[in-house]
Amino acid sequence: MSCFYFEGLRQRLLSCSFALLSKWRRSSSLMRVYGNDSVTFNGYIDNKLKALLADTMATLEQKSPNVLLQSLCCRITGKSEAEVAHQFQYAVRVVGSNYAPSIERDEFLVSEKIKKELLKQRREADAALFSELHRKLQTQGVLKHRWSVLYLLLSLSEDHLKPSSRVGNYGALFAHALPRDAHSTPFYFTRPQSLALCYGEKSGGLSASVGTSGISSLGVYTLNGPTPTPQSFLASQPPQSAVEVTQPLGSRLAWALPVSNSVPSAVAPPNTRPSPAPPAQTTRVVNRPRRDGDSGEVSEAALVRDILYVFQGIDGKYIKMSAQENCYKMDTKVLLCKSKCDTSSRLAELGWLHNKVRKYADARSLDRAFGLVGQSFCASLHQELKEYYRLLSVLHSQLQVEDEQGVTVSTENSLTLRRLLVWMYDPKIRLKTLAALVEYCQGRKGGELASAVHAYGKTGDPQMRALIQHILSLVSHPIFNFLYRWIYDGELEDTYHEFFVASDPNVKTDRLWHDKYSLRKSMIPSFITMDQARKVLLIGKSINFLHQVCHNRTPPVKIKPPSNSADTPKEAAELLSDLEGTFQEKIDSAYFDTSKYLLDVLNRDYQLLDHLQAMRRYLLLGQGDFIRHLMDLLKPELVRPATTLYQHNLTGILETAVRATNAQFDNPEILKRLDVRLLEVSPGDTGWDVFSLDYHVDGPLATVFTRECMGHYLRVFNFLWRAKRMEYTLTDIWKGQMCNGKLLKTMPELSGVLHQCHILASEMVHFIHQMQYYITFEVLECSWDELWNKVQKAQDLDHIIAAHEVFLDTIISRCLLDNNTRVTFMQLRAIFDQIIEFQNAQDSLYRTALEELALRLQFEEKKQQKEKEGQWGVTAAQEAEHKKRIEEFQETIPKMRSQFRILAHFYQSIVQQFLVLLMTSPDESLRFLSFRLDFNEHYRAREPRLRVSLGATRGRRLSNI
Repeated sequence: MSCFYFEGLRQRLLSCSFALLSKWRRSSSLMRVYGNDSVTFNGYIDNKLKALLADTMATLEQKSPNVLLQSLCCRITGKSEAEVAHQFQYAVRVVGSNYAPSIERDEFLVSEKIKKELLKQRREADAALFSELHRKLQTQGVLKHRWSVLYLLLSLSEDHLKPSSRVGNYGALFAHALPRDAHSTPFYFTRPQSLALCYGEKSGGLSASVGTSGISSLGVYTLNGPTPTPQSFLASQPPQSAVEVTQPLGSRLAWALPVSNSVPSAVAPPNTRPSPAPPAQTTRVVNRPRRDGDSGEVSEAALVRDILYVFQGIDGKYIKMSAQENCYKMDTKVLLCKSKCDTSSRLAELGWLHNKVRKYADARSLDRAFGLVGQSFCASLHQELKEYYRLLSVLHSQLQVEDEQGVTVSTENSLTLRRLLVWMYDPKIRLKTLAALVEYCQGRKGGELASAVHAYGKTGDPQMRALIQHILSLVSHPIFNFLYRWIYDGELEDTYHEFFVASDPNVKTDRLWHDKYSLRKSMIPSFITMDQARKVLLIGKSINFLHQVCHNRTPPVKIKPPSNSADTPKEAAELLSDLEGTFQEKIDSAYFDTSKYLLDVLNRDYQLLDHLQAMRRYLLLGQGDFIRHLMDLLKPELVRPATTLYQHNLTGILETAVRATNAQFDNPEILKRLDVRLLEVSPGDTGWDVFSLDYHVDGPLATVFTRECMGHYLRVFNFLWRAKRMEYTLTDIWKGQMCNGKLLKTMPELSGVLHQCHILASEMVHFIHQMQYYITFEVLECSWDELWNKVQKAQDLDHIIAAHEVFLDTIISRCLLDNNTRVTFMQLRAIFDQIIEFQNAQDSLYRTALEELALRLQFEEKKQQKEKEGQWGVTAAQEAEHKKRIEEFQETIPKMRSQFRILAHFYQSIVQQFLVLLMTSPDESLRFLSFRLDFNEHYRAREPRLRVSLGATRGRRLSNI
């Protein structure tokens, strides 16, 4: 027959091949339905099922794929069955061929070659259309084998250009058009050849019952593939060893078909030659060899049986577990060739891997402290082992069938060590992965265990990645259940401490937000970011805060648990596959809704922002008229010793100050919390030293205004109160100078002392005014503005608490109240003390001077009165006494001048030291404060250390760092 005729037959077979294979597999799957779960792996089935299977086989035999393929050949050629025997045999070879092209599977190269072919044919529009369609195809997951389809199309387009290679390329084209990537075994089309086709179809139920996620998904299909081995197809003659049985035509494959000498050489596949065909209905008979040798070397069949036991971790007759070397070893008395010994050792590794995985799973399954995550991990290991056992049951069934039949088609087609080595390749890889995973997960539990599993999934092998993803979906299922229960109900039922949110039951309600709940960083799964974990913690903490502290159990309208949160491992797997999408959206939605609702409750029901402003007005002296009037009312009380003060008296004065100023218009809830507090009394303290305002907070407000925060407010208030007292004192000093200056003009001897007092008071006023400006505007107002902006933009309660703490820390630092500025603060306190001492000294001066002035005026008045009466104004004794008193007074003036000179010198030295400390401060605002305090360089001229420029100071500080 001509080559043209066979070429037409081949082209038509190409169009019908896929339909034939689908019909073939549908018939096989129908037989597997009858055999599923009813035919045991040991081969025992009841009589009724046998009869049913026999009837089904008889029905399907009439329309087997072989009969359909032969009918197709007859219809295409128009000849009878006897005349198309050679064409039919060639068609079967083509359909079942397993040739592979010797090129790299590169989709990009194939697509570029197609575009080049189109450009060579001057079909630029088609090339552009192909490029656009290929780009769209890549963005969709419809086809999993795009390379195979493109290669098939390219080869078909080149078919008419290469007539000599049509026959050779056809098998490769058709073989790669099949979905072979679903199985990773080296020989996808291999199957136990001792099984006749009819039995193979009966036992197909074993593979149909195996789950897709198990180990057998890589091997069971290998055992029950729909086509024979490629070696049998490539051979040009029937097998040398065959069973002499009579089978229907539909149950026989190509190697059992008759072959005549009339096949043209142009049609034969490569490396084949025609051979005489045996009779159509007979095969050669070969007796089955014994499985156990009577003497000498152990037979391969006996080794196979031993290996199957070793696969399950059971010692065989010849291969046993060595406890000392922790491996399976061959019995030293057994005679065995080196190749079989090496193959057996490689196969026995599966038993060792199985034992490692099984030992871990069994031991941990009984440990309740391992937790739900650990139990899920053990369940996933048991599931994988179950699939592994299903594969072994198929092998045991195959071995039992061979034993029951007693004969086989060929000894080469029985269950051998080499076939086991090929079929168990992928299960071995999976067991190795499981064993390594078990070793890596030793001593881990909860979220840490999930992180270990997730880390093992970062591999380039898609099958191993799918295995780890399946295990991770089971392991992460309890974690997602914990998580959703926490973020939607605020409940934490973590008996074995597996979740990354920890709870301390000993913490009281007032510290719930700060101390009761925390993150276990070691338990945060690696697939959950730290930001997501923080949000999860805040969501559940907010819900519990609303329930337990705010006593608000009304859930926000928007916060509703999803209907399919993570009820099954499948849903957990979907979440894992979209952690940055669906999972992130759920976390963000619950976080924003819960936090917003909590802030609304605090602002609406507990006036959080109003209380924050009250702290600013009263404890930070922001209500100016109230503070000034309070000082005026408290002055008579505070100048007394601290031990003579009574709190109820001071409280009455406070209420009087409130009623007399704008503070009376504040919320009564705020005024009710305002109170007086007396600090611990030290010897020599006056009322100014121990007086303080207090603000009572409780309930949810105590979460923001904690004891530590109120302690900071108390320290800042004492500092501001002392600075305000200095301003108040200097105001009294200035009033005294203005009032007494005119009275003492009649005493010229005091002009120098008074001038000295005026100069020193001016220095102190300038210093205090600059300090007040710095504290009020640069510290309090700027920090308060930043706090208020942050509070307005806060997304959760933690943001408000953090902003408030930053506000207090900034004030304490810039008011010289922290540990780093303790020396500077002590210098400032010394300056304040000098102001008080100066006030006392000036008051003493004015008191003495006014007494002397009063005596002098009295003396002059008496003198004038007596002169009016016509008498001598004074006697000699009175005049002598008067002069003596004036002399004594004038003698005290140098002492007063010396006292004020010493006071001024000491004050200026302290101020100079204070300026030096400010110059060397790391805070830029404090350094600029030193310039304002010494604006006219008065102190700089006296202190060389103040003559260093700001740039030099900064450079020296940076070099020290």
